Amino acid sequence: MPKPVIREEHRRRRRPTRSGAVLCDALFVDAALRLLREHGSAGLTARRLGLVLDCDPSALYRYFRGMDDLILAIGDRLIGQALDGWKPTGKWRADLRGVGLRIHAAYTAHPQAAQLTASRVSGRPNELAADEAVLDILRTAGFPSPDTVRIYHAFIDQTLAFAALDAASLALPQRSLRSDEDMWRSTYATLPASAYPRIAEAAPLLASRMTTSAYPTALEMLLDSVAARRAGLGGQEPG
Repeated sequence: MPKPVIREEHRRRRRPTRSGAVLCDALFVDAALRLLREHGSAGLTARRLGLVLDCDPSALYRYFRGMDDLILAIGDRLIGQALDGWKPTGKWRADLRGVGLRIHAAYTAHPQAAQLTASRVSGRPNELAADEAVLDILRTAGFPSPDTVRIYHAFIDQTLAFAALDAASLALPQRSLRSDEDMWRSTYATLPASAYPRIAEAAPLLASRMTTSAYPTALEMLLDSVAARRAGLGGQEPG
């Protein structure tokens, strides 16, 4: 059985560690993000966290139920970074675009962490705030609840799916990443039109586009679909 988490007021160290830090949840998340950035998921262990924070590895379990609980907290941190400073404008399309781009950017800024967290559901405060914000944007725009949930589902899954896909590329070793990007120029651009007429025709555009994220384009396509649905409900466009 997982160990019970000790209440915040009872678990803080009375004295700082030798490095001068007083342990708290946020400090563990900071250290975990650093380990993921430097060593990948294999480097995220209680022992390494203890070394980074200058504490006994077992201290982790005074703040989290286990490593999986820490991973959920990391995911919530990324969403919190995405929402930091964001305020709704009252224009549904601009607001959805802004939230989507912010979430995608926050995850791809921490690709190793994104790979672990993009598919998870934490139920933590920042995740709840993001869900509430998206649902409120849609309801305020006039969508009935069934449409709101359907659009929310497509919006958040698309955002996180692209975040995970792009994060996986960014987490590759630089040599592998360059090799994949070069493939569009070294192989696709030289295919004979006799065998691959459509690839040959599109090769210059493929070489310029396929090394960047398709998320902004996919997001606009989704927003176009949402706008069409809203127009069908009698809403005034553009939003």
